[in-house]
Amino acid sequence: MKTAFELNAEFRDAQGKGASRRLRHANKVPAILYGGHREPRALALDHTRLMLMLDNERFYSTIINLRVGDVTQAAILKDVQRHPAKNAVLHVDLQRVLENEKIRISIPLHFKNDAVAPGVKKGGVVSHLRNEVEVSCLPKDLPEYVDVDLSGLDINQMLYLADLKVPEGVEIPELSHGRNSPVVSVHHARAEEVEAPTAEAGAVAAAPGAAAPAAAAPAADAKAAAKPAAEAKGKEAKK
Repeated sequence: MKTAFELNAEFRDAQGKGASRRLRHANKVPAILYGGHREPRALALDHTRLMLMLDNERFYSTIINLRVGDVTQAAILKDVQRHPAKNAVLHVDLQRVLENEKIRISIPLHFKNDAVAPGVKKGGVVSHLRNEVEVSCLPKDLPEYVDVDLSGLDINQMLYLADLKVPEGVEIPELSHGRNSPVVSVHHARAEEVEAPTAEAGAVAAAPGAAAPAAAAPAADAKAAAKPAAEAKGKEAKK
């Protein structure tokens, strides 16, 4: 089984919010290792080393050699919980990998030949509708990524999950559930519509004082309407 990264860890017995907080203060990251027909095991990882690995795209889609003391275990990264405001990791989920059992993992999509796509040559724009795909396979068949060839894509055309070329032994679970989602498209560029000022608006802008009589008209009308009402009220008082 080919592994791309080695990650050192240590067992931890203390659990709970307080224990996790103390670990983070010591530059450690709480983690859990599960799967492989064994009980979950609580671990602690070095935060600095982990952050360096998380900067590498391959770390998310390859098998990790997890080392605890003299014992090693093949594993894959399943989830990373990050701090909402700081550049820090709060928790990590790892899953054990067995050579004879299929794993499900998301791997990146690498888009190529977009510059020679017929739709792009006609002025079209490429839209990536997703950047990764979940695959299912044995560990030995796990690819690092899947290429998406755009060389034949014309205007208003799409590539779907079923169009992806995956290696032998690799499956896309979404397809087996009848979900053939779009992956990438080429469409016409959407030009920004800028409304030009009308001639009438320009005339008003050129003569700011022209708007004053129009604004005063409603007030004059109101005054004229109020005058008969005042006269009628005076006559009623004389009676």
